[in-house]
Amino acid sequence: MTTRSNRIRRPRVIMAIAVLMIVFGIAEVVTGLDHNFFGVTTTQGSASARIGVTLALLYFAAGVLTLTMRRWAAWLAIGCLVVDVIGRLAMVVTGLYPTGSLKQVLAIVVGTALAVLFALYIWHKRDSFQRP
Repeated sequence: MTTRSNRIRRPRVIMAIAVLMIVFGIAEVVTGLDHNFFGVTTTQGSASARIGVTLALLYFAAGVLTLTMRRWAAWLAIGCLVVDVIGRLAMVVTGLYPTGSLKQVLAIVVGTALAVLFALYIWHKRDSFQRP
C-alpha cells in the first residue's frame, strides 16, 4: 500500500519541461531521419542522420530522466542537454545544419536556447529532486 508520504512530489513546471523534452526529442528523431520537419531541414547524408538522431535521443533521455524526480537523474539529464547543445553547435559549424535561411537559423537558435533554458531550470530546481 502506498501512503501519501511515499509518493514522489512532481512539480508541474518540471513535469511540463520533461514532457516537452520528450516531445522535442521525438520531433528531432523524425527530423534526423527524414531531414525535413515543418520546413526545417538537415543536410542529407548518413553522418547528419546519425548525429542528429543521437542528439535527439539525448534530448528524449533528458526528459525521461527528469520524470523520475531523482537528483542523480537530474544531473544526468543536465549532462544530456549539455552534450545536445554542444552537438547542435558542432553540427552548425560543420555544415550539417544548414544556415541558409532565416527560418533555419531561428529554428536552430530557438531549439538550442530551449535546451539551455531547460538545463538551467533543472539545475535551478535541483533541490526539488529527491536524493536516492
